[in-house]
Amino acid sequence: MLSKQGIKDIQRLGLKKGRSETGLFLAEGPKVVGELLEALPGSAVGVYALPAWIEAHGGSVPGSLLTPVTEGELARISQLQTPNGVLMVARQLPARRPAPASGWTLYLDDIQDPGNLGTLVRIADWFGVRDVVCSPGCAELYNPKVVQSTMASLARVNVWYDEEQDWLGQQSLPLLAAALGGDSMYAFSPPPTGGILLIGNESKGLRPGLLERATHRLTIPRIGGAESLNAAVATGIILAHLVNRQS
Repeated sequence: MLSKQGIKDIQRLGLKKGRSETGLFLAEGPKVVGELLEALPGSAVGVYALPAWIEAHGGSVPGSLLTPVTEGELARISQLQTPNGVLMVARQLPARRPAPASGWTLYLDDIQDPGNLGTLVRIADWFGVRDVVCSPGCAELYNPKVVQSTMASLARVNVWYDEEQDWLGQQSLPLLAAALGGDSMYAFSPPPTGGILLIGNESKGLRPGLLERATHRLTIPRIGGAESLNAAVATGIILAHLVNRQS
């Protein structure tokens, strides 16, 4: 049974300050929790679940970490509008400064929407992109909405924040900017070494300084009348072209 203090401690992880001070984060729902337990079994600090989840999946969690909860208790500690069976408290993952010599890396510039950031990490995972670099203006990786949107891909993708904003200047791979007005991506032959794909803010695009650094500017040719594409959607389309043309 959860104590009042235990509930407060978990609720505190819904806030950035609480996550920063403890080095912990929340994951919720059978799919996300199940994948994280499989990929990072040592990261779990506590798992709080309804009896039905425990009966079906409790064997995957050490007994000392598993706490049965009622629907009312789960609702109090959940960050979801509709709690989904299980919540896990886990340790945040160490992030390493990427040093890519080949392959593809994403550089995200001020992606502020948590759902977009999480989906971008998931897209990177789908296409085998091992590193995602974020500018300081991006949403926080362990925001609960980001965690849910990654669908546990954060366990397989290294996400590192370029706080000093000096990382791009130290890279030798080609810099490809997704930008309206760029060259058609279909006319572009990806470099055999791979490169770094720059993706800009949802409404403003890439900052001028980043555009100036780019060795290539790519766009997805527009056929219909939409003004723009969601950042995550555009990234998926471009990566599909780059990865498949290179392989």
